[in-house]
Amino acid sequence: THHLSRRTLALLCEAEDSTSISEIDQAVVRSAALLHDVGHYPFSHALEEIGALHHEDVARPLITDGSVATLLSSRLGSDAPLRVFDLIRGRSDSPLQGLISGSLDLDKIEYLKRDAFMCGVPYGEIDVDRLTNSLVLVDDPETDRRSLGVQEKALSALESLLFAKYQMYRNVYWHHAVRSATAMYKRLVEDAVRADVVGVESLARYTDEGLMHRLESERPTPLLSALKERRLYKRAVEWPAADLDDGLEWIATDRKRVADVESSLASEFGLAPGELLLDYPVKTEMLGLDIPVLRRSGAVERLTGEGWTGTINLPSLSEELYESARWLRVFTAKRLKLDSRRVREVLERSR
Repeated sequence: THHLSRRTLALLCEAEDSTSISEIDQAVVRSAALLHDVGHYPFSHALEEIGALHHEDVARPLITDGSVATLLSSRLGSDAPLRVFDLIRGRSDSPLQGLISGSLDLDKIEYLKRDAFMCGVPYGEIDVDRLTNSLVLVDDPETDRRSLGVQEKALSALESLLFAKYQMYRNVYWHHAVRSATAMYKRLVEDAVRADVVGVESLARYTDEGLMHRLESERPTPLLSALKERRLYKRAVEWPAADLDDGLEWIATDRKRVADVESSLASEFGLAPGELLLDYPVKTEMLGLDIPVLRRSGAVERLTGEGWTGTINLPSLSEELYESARWLRVFTAKRLKLDSRRVREVLERSR
């Protein structure tokens, strides 16, 4: 993301219709690109799903206090640490806010290609050059301020971003094996927190292996052994989001209720506590659009969730793709075929 920020800033500074961007402003944006994920937990986003503080909030003291803040202040001004953090949190007044946090920020462009490459899958293909070369600073008609926008010619590249994200969610991020490991990991850490083996506030200080080592030395469990030995739980029942209503969204957000229902179902089907897990990925927008677009006519219009007549309806397509990629699953420690109607009854009754 830092490398992409340098490239994109250089392109913006060279653009004929771009206002001058100061060296300090560029350095603040590059710093935000470098530090935007400094607050991540072990194994990335999974622990945010159990109610731990959002990683960007974890990053605040790491950026605005201590040695990082001292360095930023000495090089870029006393307000630099807070300016960097505001960019990361998406609440900066800078016209360059959209590069760090927005509908088309550089991290969204970069992580898909990186993850696809590191996973060895043929997805995540995005026309990065087309997107970055099409970014412009425009006068936003809704806010009357300069902000980051995109030229209309980049809409096809936006489509490639949408399809790449869908493919990665469907085949990698929300793949049943990944979600099984994620469900096991979340339950493992939740149990450790309830047993006072680790504190929620200390989780971000561990590395991936460091947290696993702490749990193994302080509270070894069959679930931990299964996870370390890659004996992933198996799918017992599953439903696509398209077949469900919003009444079951609690499974993605209410971890206490989820744990209670997991224990109830495990007991009913003859399993030990922790041998049956529910998984429903937290609802996310496949492509949350809200960005000014410089039309070929020279007018600036905002592309939002309502889409545009006469162009591909990206928001509608995004929602359809999202629903086909997201699944509610029940995982069990051993391969079982559960009565799907009975499981659904219990879930519906627990609303």
